[in-house]
Amino acid sequence: MLIRFLLLPVIILFVSCQNDELLNNQDPVKIILDTDMGSDADDAGALALLHVYTEEGKADILGVIYSSGKVPYGAAVSEAINIYYGRPEIPVGADHEGEFGDPVDKMSAGKLARDTTAFRNTIVHNRDAEEQTELNRKLLAEKEDNSITYVTIGHTRGLYKLLTSEPDKISPLSGMELVQQKVKRWIALGALGAYNDGNHFVIDWNFWFNDTQPYTKYLVDNFPSESVFVDAGREILTGRSLMDTPRGNIVRTAYRDWLWWYNEYTFEDQRPSWDLVAVHYAVNGLGEWLEYAPQGWLEFDIEDGSRWNVGESERMHKYVMEKTGISQKFADYLNDKIGRTPKKYDPVLWK
Repeated sequence: MLIRFLLLPVIILFVSCQNDELLNNQDPVKIILDTDMGSDADDAGALALLHVYTEEGKADILGVIYSSGKVPYGAAVSEAINIYYGRPEIPVGADHEGEFGDPVDKMSAGKLARDTTAFRNTIVHNRDAEEQTELNRKLLAEKEDNSITYVTIGHTRGLYKLLTSEPDKISPLSGMELVQQKVKRWIALGALGAYNDGNHFVIDWNFWFNDTQPYTKYLVDNFPSESVFVDAGREILTGRSLMDTPRGNIVRTAYRDWLWWYNEYTFEDQRPSWDLVAVHYAVNGLGEWLEYAPQGWLEFDIEDGSRWNVGESERMHKYVMEKTGISQKFADYLNDKIGRTPKKYDPVLWK
């Protein structure tokens, strides 16, 4: 009886660490954020949230990758967000081919990109930014081994281009070798609804639409490090807290324009927070609002989409879901974060 009593705290501590190995990480999480900024407003909210975590010492933004090109203005919006939060030095990479991604500018990214007087951005068109694969390779090559968390909140083509890249002047390693050496884990907002009865596949935006299927399949089947698929955020609504944020906040404008485009909505209607939840998990782990699906692996079919299979597997896959009954508390937390005035905000600069 005494032995059982003494072992109980140890067991509890072990289970806690197993459930959330990131929670007590003292070092900032080094993150590359891969986004399709413009397709939805929650990409802007996710980058804002990542900046808040950087202010708190929890994250280190190595770079932002805008991997869509048919609407070639997401790099500009990403840079403007970095500037608003006082980090204009964060590099932004972008697709230069202009043949991939959502063709609809849903949050007036073109208009926002051209308003350089309001938002201080120097990037307007994607081609004003560094090419995405070149920047990705550079960021990986200069960092320590097994130190980078790659977060995809948009399409999968940007990471595919990195993984299949050839050795070059930046590094003698192939993309696959670079990723295997430098990337600790890949976290993707995708495969939404894939954990079900195990008998049917589902199709979701990031992993399937806009001809992203072959890139998704390659990554799901071949990514050499841990892969975490996040399925959470539909009922976690955010955006209302942006209404009264200071001048220069392009995040507020992006939400306003996207909401009006969607259904003539306003800030009060808010927006699901899929991308914000993915960033939150990348920095904080499960915490009190998220949980893992049973052990298994993601199966991806080009025609049918995603399915989470429960059971043992050699693949290093995890599947994250939100707990029941937490939507409002989680939304309040996220709204508080993205509604804060940046610590580096200069009212004279933005007057």
